Amino acid sequence: MSRISPDFVPQLLAGMVVNFQIAAIALLIGLAVGGLLTLAKLAGGVRGAVARTLIGLMRAAPTFVVMFFLLNIIPSDATLFGIPVAPSGIMTVALSLVPYAAAYVADNGGEALRQLRDGSPLGALLFVPNVTRAFFVLVMSSSAGAAIGVPEGIAVILREAELMPTLGDKMVLFAIGILCFGITLQAGFALMRLLQRHLGRLALRAR
Repeated sequence: MSRISPDFVPQLLAGMVVNFQIAAIALLIGLAVGGLLTLAKLAGGVRGAVARTLIGLMRAAPTFVVMFFLLNIIPSDATLFGIPVAPSGIMTVALSLVPYAAAYVADNGGEALRQLRDGSPLGALLFVPNVTRAFFVLVMSSSAGAAIGVPEGIAVILREAELMPTLGDKMVLFAIGILCFGITLQAGFALMRLLQRHLGRLALRAR
């Protein structure tokens, strides 16, 4: 433990903030794209068929493949009308998570709209805890950014681990990382479950 840098925990917490930033960006874009896909799917016809096909493809898109694809197809000095458009490392990871976020929103958004049309606004509100669950999944998935040098939480742990001379020190290091991520994410999931149960009970009473 004494070999672990005193700056490790502050750097880890700062890295975890990056994880949450990536998840928030991915979810915001996913809400916009998934919302449009939901409306197109419910419209039916050709638009609905195209939307369902896109949602299926997005649902199956591997994050690592999308991330490295974005990293390699967009030059670092790319511009559009003189404006730099090359995404930063954080943005690249966030964009790689958008297919999952958009597909998740489209899958759950349709059910929420159906509940609303059936006169159950409380049932529709169950969309909120479902999206919250997706947000925490995105936080965990954002650790893929370590593979391209984004300074998120897992990258901080791996960088510090390289400096550890013994297995025991590495184990203590990873335990601290698991504790920080575990407490934060479990607290988030617990709040989401409480909200989901509360809304579910209210929806049942309203029927």
